Amino acid sequence: MSETAVNLVELDVRPHLSKKLEPFQLIMDTVKGLKHEDVFVLHAPFKPTPLLGILKMKGYSSTSERLESNHWVTTFVHKKNKAARGKIAAAVELNTSVRRESASLSVEDSASDNVSSYCEGHPEEMALTLDFEGSPQEAILQEPTIILDNRGLEPPQPMMRTLAALERCKPGEVVLIHNDRVPVFLIEELNQLGCLYTVDDQADGTAKVRIEKG
Repeated sequence: MSETAVNLVELDVRPHLSKKLEPFQLIMDTVKGLKHEDVFVLHAPFKPTPLLGILKMKGYSSTSERLESNHWVTTFVHKKNKAARGKIAAAVELNTSVRRESASLSVEDSASDNVSSYCEGHPEEMALTLDFEGSPQEAILQEPTIILDNRGLEPPQPMMRTLAALERCKPGEVVLIHNDRVPVFLIEELNQLGCLYTVDDQADGTAKVRIEKG
């Protein structure tokens, strides 16, 4: 994280997600330490839709910009921030411009390497020959599959983990999740993303969802 003259506080969670680490607690710890005059700038591989609603309830307005396929910049400003909006916007734009130029140079340097960083592997839960119940199954699941057990996690962690997993996948790959309940808000997001999914209600009230990235 770094700060500027307008109390710009940055957090980049892309390294955490690339290492398969859950960044939600880190984000909330950072937010907890913010002052009203601070401007929080979050760098993530996707638009943090669930987080926008959570921080809105805490008094933050937000704007998001996509710099690259795997780089979103979201700026949060508290309603009690007394700094001029123009001054805040100028500071954020300057910071974003530097990031954009840096990203452009990086792309030029690696132009000969035709490998996208959009999908950089899978969590350790990856399985190729397991069905949703975890029993051996012969060649039914041909494509790589990520299995996430989201039970016991506080919202919006299940949704953020699932969206992060989907971001690391290629079209056609499958993410299997086990949640405490049917993930209504996630399903709305999946509809917007064009992902195919099936919901399997369990006898204990939990739900398993099979998601195919569109």
